[in-house]
Amino acid sequence: MLTRFTEPNELFGPFDIRKLRDGELQTNTEGMLPEASLVFLDELLNANSAILNSLLVALNERVFRRGKETRPLAALMFVGASNHLPEDDALQALFDRFLLRVHCDNVPGERLPDVLTAGWKLGSEPVAKSSVHFDELRAAQSALASVELGGVRKPFSELVHRVRHAGIPVSDRRAVKLQRVIAESALLCGRNEARLSDFWVVRHIWDTEEQQEILASLVDQAINKDAAASGDHPRARSNDGPDTESLARDLEAISAALKSGGLPEVERAYLRDRLGVLEGRCQWIKDADKREWLSARVSELWPALREKAAA
Repeated sequence: MLTRFTEPNELFGPFDIRKLRDGELQTNTEGMLPEASLVFLDELLNANSAILNSLLVALNERVFRRGKETRPLAALMFVGASNHLPEDDALQALFDRFLLRVHCDNVPGERLPDVLTAGWKLGSEPVAKSSVHFDELRAAQSALASVELGGVRKPFSELVHRVRHAGIPVSDRRAVKLQRVIAESALLCGRNEARLSDFWVVRHIWDTEEQQEILASLVDQAINKDAAASGDHPRARSNDGPDTESLARDLEAISAALKSGGLPEVERAYLRDRLGVLEGRCQWIKDADKREWLSARVSELWPALREKAAA
């Protein structure tokens, strides 16, 4: 559990007193983060600058470095949790190190009884141990090098460009590392060659909750260029459509901006890009009537935007 007052010693271990007496600065990492196979950092975004600097090196280079001391980390995976998204620019670098983001909300009302039952049993029944051993995870990570990515590298590059064009930042560093997650998806499905369906992981690279639907739409468009096939990851094709009310509000906001008049060219270009993204999202609405109504609304706005651009 990280707080503003957490010190690096609490994560990485204190100096070894016996070595310190001999004038040698060496960290006693026994039972601490450098020796952990799985690292879970709760309230990650509450960390202070000292913790941030230490974690940035650990996450990016997988090493623990203190002065002249450098040790490789045993961690196979880092997981962070937070009750809020980063608001301070100083936290953006740390947030960027975590490739995938998942929003965890309360369970739907109809599932609450199941949660209550499971929670009640938790204190009285032994917790089942995982059947997966860390050695198996290490073997799986080593096998990633055998996954062929050549067939999807160009489509993935195009998807990254589209995501960036939609206003969602994806650094080159993250794009490179996302290839490993795409390879992992293929490996989990028993394949040694990645497919477009493995792009489903890109749905989880959002920075804000508002970006989730845009990402889902862009990823679904990329995935559906290939027909569904056996061996695709179960999460490849999303069953959830865009929020129609949110789409309608966004279209009305564009309409209101056009009616105000006097928009600078930069703002008009942004509106055209935004309308293009919304048009793509409309195609994934499950309800045919709502999809047709929103598509018609998009068609009404395009001429107005083009007239503004020509003027």
